[in-house]
Amino acid sequence: MAKRDYYEVLGVGKSADAKEVKKAYRKLAVKYHPDKNPDNKAAEEKFKEAAEAYEVLSDPNKKARYDRFGHAGMEQGGFSGGRGGMSMDDIFSQFGDIFNDSPFESFFGGRGGRGGGGGGRPKGQKGTNLRIKVALSLEEIANGVTKKIKVKKQTTCTTCSGSGAKDSSSVRTCGTCKGSGYVRQVRSTFLGQMQTTTTCPTCNGGGQEVTVKCVKCQGDGRVYGEEMIEIEIPAGVEEGMQLSMRGKGNKGLKGGPPGDLLINIEEKSHESLAREGMNVIFELYLNFADAALGMSVEVPTLTGKVKIKIPPGTQAGKMFRLKGKGLPSVQSYGTGDQLIHVNIWTPKKVTDEERKLLEKMRGMSNFMPQPNKGDKSFFDRMKDYFA
Repeated sequence: MAKRDYYEVLGVGKSADAKEVKKAYRKLAVKYHPDKNPDNKAAEEKFKEAAEAYEVLSDPNKKARYDRFGHAGMEQGGFSGGRGGMSMDDIFSQFGDIFNDSPFESFFGGRGGRGGGGGGRPKGQKGTNLRIKVALSLEEIANGVTKKIKVKKQTTCTTCSGSGAKDSSSVRTCGTCKGSGYVRQVRSTFLGQMQTTTTCPTCNGGGQEVTVKCVKCQGDGRVYGEEMIEIEIPAGVEEGMQLSMRGKGNKGLKGGPPGDLLINIEEKSHESLAREGMNVIFELYLNFADAALGMSVEVPTLTGKVKIKIPPGTQAGKMFRLKGKGLPSVQSYGTGDQLIHVNIWTPKKVTDEERKLLEKMRGMSNFMPQPNKGDKSFFDRMKDYFA
């Protein structure tokens, strides 16, 4: 079944700001929360659908990609950005941000405190995201490419296996939360007294305290290291587009989930071709004789050189088209063309013999310019082509 539009799911317009998006999601999360609708599959689906929509529309980069490419932009090439990678734990991990200023923060359990399904002790602190830039040639963009990149990041300390402790005897139950990983408080609100649950500030949700720290990581459980990451980049990506890989960022703290790896796309300049959306443009320079008499000429394309025929009498500004020789759509909606723009090369210096020939040609009626008011400039023709 086709996914619904994210704006429709949350009931907001495309111009909605972050505050409106958050407010709309909070309302739906309370309405369809599993604890409020036990054994109600329809409510659970709406709960997940709302979480998916919020995950995208609350993130400026994901929102921009969704506005431009729709659902296909969220799923292309296996990159996260929708329900495909979200679990119920992921959804409840949002609640710390969504309900931290609301009396409902842990009335419904919050992070890890959800009755019957939160899994008891909450997870630790989530790792931070990483950003990298990947520069691609037009050929790589045309075909899609797999890149292996060495990324410096926080990884699990191998000495203590991420515990942060010198050894097993250096770990004890957290005295603040008594090992539960979270603390409860009772607050007075306009709805009456509400019990709230938050991650334990002492152990960051781990439920344990370290008495003697690991020498290598100094109790953090993480160290800086390198990881070789294989990134599959889909065909048709553009300069400025951002892709993300879930769980490939920095390691989380105290057992928390890792952050994401954000990949910013850059385009390398091509020695012969220029990009215009899904089309590529080649500037072909001909001398006057070749344009007047016609010829065959080789031109570069993204798949190698091809021969095209230049008919006699070709004018400067003429546009030839090689259908399907452009770039594919990132949404797989087709492929652009290659446009060949003809320029007539005028020499800056001529020999005495060449000057005599040109002077002779100048007086011939066939070489006199024949203005045509219907002629359009190169830029006007480009506008018509892309309209």
